Amino acid sequence: MSTISTTLPFEELAEAIKGRRSDYGHISGLQLDRFAPAEAWSSLPYRPVFVGDTETGVLHGGVVTAMLDESCGMAVQLALDGTRAIATLDLRIDYQKPATPGLDIKAHSVCYRTTRSIAFVRATAYQESEDDPVATATACFMIGANRTNMLADRRMDALGIAALEAPEDPDGPFVRSPFARWLGIRVNDDGTLTMPFSPKIIGNPILPAIHGGMTGAFLETTAVMGVARELGTAAPPKPIGLTVNYLRSGRALDTFANVSIVKQGRRIVAFEARAWQDDAEKPIATAFGHFMLRPTPGSDEE
Repeated sequence: MSTISTTLPFEELAEAIKGRRSDYGHISGLQLDRFAPAEAWSSLPYRPVFVGDTETGVLHGGVVTAMLDESCGMAVQLALDGTRAIATLDLRIDYQKPATPGLDIKAHSVCYRTTRSIAFVRATAYQESEDDPVATATACFMIGANRTNMLADRRMDALGIAALEAPEDPDGPFVRSPFARWLGIRVNDDGTLTMPFSPKIIGNPILPAIHGGMTGAFLETTAVMGVARELGTAAPPKPIGLTVNYLRSGRALDTFANVSIVKQGRRIVAFEARAWQDDAEKPIATAFGHFMLRPTPGSDEE
């Protein structure tokens, strides 16, 4: 396995980041458009497969989460020297408004501080203006997370683009969510959900490990479906904020998840979701967040 033993000149570092990213980032079409030390501007083209609700055409929140996760990672790498692997420790997303259907989504990420082991990042996802965000994010990354080096060990531009098409499933629980169908998420008899492993959800191709954004997307999908089922609501709840804590590397295995309601109000629901692989007592990630429910006539908003 090859490694970079010396610091990359900044322009070469940026070119390496452009060509050697996560498998999912490459497949999704995410582009690094502009860069500066510790700062990245990226874009993701609108695709029908990214939709979370076909009745509105709005992007799945997990698409935004995955984009912000990877864009934050780019900013961290642009703050470093190209010699060390990074991994997301935690990621908080605050959803400001639904993305406008049909428009590309952009992100601006800034790594504003690094220590020997940790990098701190903030990011904004937007469409027409950064002053009118779709979502904002803050994240922490571990520096030197493992012995791999995606900027040296494998060229991502040699990969073929996987089909970005969601299979039809007119009788399934995700008939209105092409992105959930593309991920292959299924509901089990015990109420848990499964996200089957597939190469398209890989983040680090060398380990290999599941993309942190895909784990976040899976947890959010689990929460949306579980909360709606528990409360008996016809319309899916709207995400307000989501914090994902990454506890272990997601290996090349199927992943399972469940959700519990922590607090229920008239308009707001707090939830906690857990994802695991071969041992439910050893979660690979947890998520805590809030949903807004469709208002009930005559009730007051909390």
